[in-house]
Amino acid sequence: MHPDHLPATTHSYLLRSAESLSEAVAAADVAERYACAHVAALRAAAALLAARARPAPARRRQQKNAWVLLAEVAPELGEWASFFAAGAAKRAAAESGSTRAVSEREADDLVRDADRFLAVVEQALGLTPHAPVGDQLVRCAAG
Repeated sequence: MHPDHLPATTHSYLLRSAESLSEAVAAADVAERYACAHVAALRAAAALLAARARPAPARRRQQKNAWVLLAEVAPELGEWASFFAAGAAKRAAAESGSTRAVSEREADDLVRDADRFLAVVEQALGLTPHAPVGDQLVRCAAG
């Protein structure tokens, strides 16, 4: 699909994904950083789904989470889908305020992974990938 023909919802999800990444980088709280990074990845997945997914017939429609749908719609991103699906429970724990849910290293790694995933989605949609936020993370940690 040509970038000019992408649905408005795709662009909206991409923008919101980038905003969540920025929030993750700025977050001093480790749990918040992890949760924001996971949400960023989820919004990137939603952007791709908005561009590629076709509605299922009403009689066969069953609730599937975004990661399952992503693996079906974009099999080449199946490993990414499995990776982020595996982090959903940690994100839920982080969002519930658990201070031991994730380590600082896990949160920082997830920010970088979500950042890379957003770039992969942008490329899959025929868009120029955003500037990586990983460098900002390093600067924030140093500063």
